[in-house]
Amino acid sequence: SFDPFTAGHMDILRRAAGMADVVYAAILRNSAKSPTFSVEERMGIIESAAEELGLTNVRTATFGGLLVDFAKSVGAGYIVRGLRAVTDFEYECQIDAMNRRLAPEIDTVYFMANPEHSFLSSSMVKEVASYGGNISGLVPKHYEKFIAERLLKR
Repeated sequence: SFDPFTAGHMDILRRAAGMADVVYAAILRNSAKSPTFSVEERMGIIESAAEELGLTNVRTATFGGLLVDFAKSVGAGYIVRGLRAVTDFEYECQIDAMNRRLAPEIDTVYFMANPEHSFLSSSMVKEVASYGGNISGLVPKHYEKFIAERLLKR
């Protein structure tokens, strides 16, 4: 959900963009959840991060429903996911099995988190920032203050 988009997300995005002609950072519109940042804000943060990294082949999009259906709609042959730890792997295996059943023509590519980001999650950023902790280096530089202020107000 990229709520908020982190330095770990940036790393995966950078690495994926180096392997593909076009990479979509797709944000699920989920009415059952109440995100901290609006879809538009998250898209802006991702677009700014892509610009900060000099990535010209990144597009942002939103979708409702299944990720594999979104991937089909944009002609994607791959879904990119990041893995931080063994617990991520177990969860991702379940998601991959279902995605293969629903859309066998779409493969999932996994990037292992760099060790410096292996602990990082959006939830952890929210926790630290909500108590006024320093999130510098954990989120895109141009949005550090915006993200920190929003989370501190929660």
